Amino acid sequence: MPSVDDNSLDSLENTKSHPLLPFLQLQSHTALTRLYTSPSSCLSVFRLLTAVERQIVMNILWLESAIPLSTMAAWVTVEGKKLYERSLETLSKLHILSQYPSKLLLNSTFKSSLRHAITGGGTTGSFGVPANKDPKHPPPAIESLDGYALEKWETILHYMVSSGSATRPSQGVLFLLKESGLMSASSESRITSEGFQFLLHSPHDQLWELLLQYLNMVEKRSMDLVETVSFFLMLSTMELGREYSTENLTQTQKAMLEDLRDYGLIWQRKISSKRFSPTRLATTLTSSSEASSLSTLAPTQATGLANSSSNTLTKSRTLGSGAGSGSQQGFIILETNYRVYAYTDNPLQTAVLNLFVSLKYRFPNLVVGSITRESIKKALNNGISADQIISYLLTHAHPQMRKFTPMIPVTVQDQIRLWELEKNRMKSDSGFLYTSFQSQADYEYVLNYAKELGVVLWESSAKRCFFAHEEGHGNIKSFIERRRTNVGTGQ
Repeated sequence: MPSVDDNSLDSLENTKSHPLLPFLQLQSHTALTRLYTSPSSCLSVFRLLTAVERQIVMNILWLESAIPLSTMAAWVTVEGKKLYERSLETLSKLHILSQYPSKLLLNSTFKSSLRHAITGGGTTGSFGVPANKDPKHPPPAIESLDGYALEKWETILHYMVSSGSATRPSQGVLFLLKESGLMSASSESRITSEGFQFLLHSPHDQLWELLLQYLNMVEKRSMDLVETVSFFLMLSTMELGREYSTENLTQTQKAMLEDLRDYGLIWQRKISSKRFSPTRLATTLTSSSEASSLSTLAPTQATGLANSSSNTLTKSRTLGSGAGSGSQQGFIILETNYRVYAYTDNPLQTAVLNLFVSLKYRFPNLVVGSITRESIKKALNNGISADQIISYLLTHAHPQMRKFTPMIPVTVQDQIRLWELEKNRMKSDSGFLYTSFQSQADYEYVLNYAKELGVVLWESSAKRCFFAHEEGHGNIKSFIERRRTNVGTGQ
């Protein structure tokens, strides 16, 4: 295995794994072997691996028999031994290696399918079956697909940051947001602390966070997990701007079409259509770049998804690394007097700011507001923490702010945390206050019973009263009635 310098080795060790891989590592050998029968799935999983893991696979892909560990280890430098061993463990957990740790040999199913994927062999149609051309209905333009995906994704994020007051996405999306803890499960939909943290992630990670929750729910919906994962991986290998037939899809995959339309992953001319087109969100599901999931929008689009630096939607004609430098480097200026200047006209960014900033004025490309005690309390009540607010301000700080150390004024950071401590200083519990005991003995007798139940929240022997949690009220009430009955009968 070729040697690498220290800087390259550190870069390889710090490489962030794709969010799908930990999920796959939890699956059984049988399930993954079924998944590996599809060449498109094998190729997609191969793309998700780190550089060292891919190199190990390629070194033994064309071997017909197992090789000793010592043979491969002889190629590894001393500095890279730890990274090499970790890579072998990952491949073993994914059941790509079949005889580890005794020998090195690829899973026969994975090996056969990956060979077909690389050489173009096989006729399984696992990469999708292109639909026949229809002169009356040509495939949608790539610009239209980008606009469609953007509209669907913005609808979801707008609904989250507006706490349910914006346009509602489909019932399936709403159920997923609540099941994943991004929105409160109560009748009054509100963004949760996890939901605000979700907004800090890149669009690529946001999408996979929802899709992983979707995968965790497939068994409840009587769907086949392997076919569901296989369809996601198939979509990632399809060609953008081409229509594909639904005829070769399984029943589970056909049922997924409606859900994936709601997330903006696929486009169909109508619900009953027997053809579909993947959007850029789908074709880059297994991309290694966080920003590439929506790399370029048509010039006619007014808004776009943020790149990996800004992590949220920003107004731009391009998405990802092609976005303007302003959106890449941040747009928020925060003064020591708590005044906030946000150089943006993107509705979603403005809605996010409105979660913890009291907005005062809106101008073209500029929003002005202030961080106040009331605005922070409102955010805290919605489950957003002080650290999350400060993290958002740091992530989106304007280039002018980045010239200072620290970027965010210390006085503002301290005050936001103090407002959080002020909120957490008092804790409320619902319960019942028990008073008017006839004697100290009665008081202590009931109090000891309540303590045995573990429901006493406060007590005052001098005032002969105590406060207990409402969960224990029924038992305490029955105990007091029995006590009165026993006293009245002289028992």
